Amino acid sequence: MSESLYDRIGGDAAVNAAVELFYRKVLADYRINRFFDNTDMEQQIAKQKAFFTMAFGGPNNYTGGDMRTVHAKMVKNGLDDSHFDAVMEHLGASLTELNVPAELIGEAAAIAESVRADVLGK
Repeated sequence: MSESLYDRIGGDAAVNAAVELFYRKVLADYRINRFFDNTDMEQQIAKQKAFFTMAFGGPNNYTGGDMRTVHAKMVKNGLDDSHFDAVMEHLGASLTELNVPAELIGEAAAIAESVRADVLGK
């Protein structure tokens, strides 16, 4: 069996570092930060770490809801493809900044991209 993306990017430490950096970028971005105005960011970061860990093939400790349900309120507030694109941009930039190889960033982006329709309620 081949090693999971989770293991190949560096496991727990790498996912934690990437999510922390990712949310610093997201919260600094005027295009999307309004969607997090009433969000408990500590809780959000913990959920995102668990989601990426699971999605990248690591231990599944994700207890959040499905993507369509948890993002429905944001869609009602205008969440669209341009916002998803901004999130993807920050994910790629965060992994690049952490020196994750381009091939692995591509795999991570494909996994994130696979939930676009559900996140946007399409």
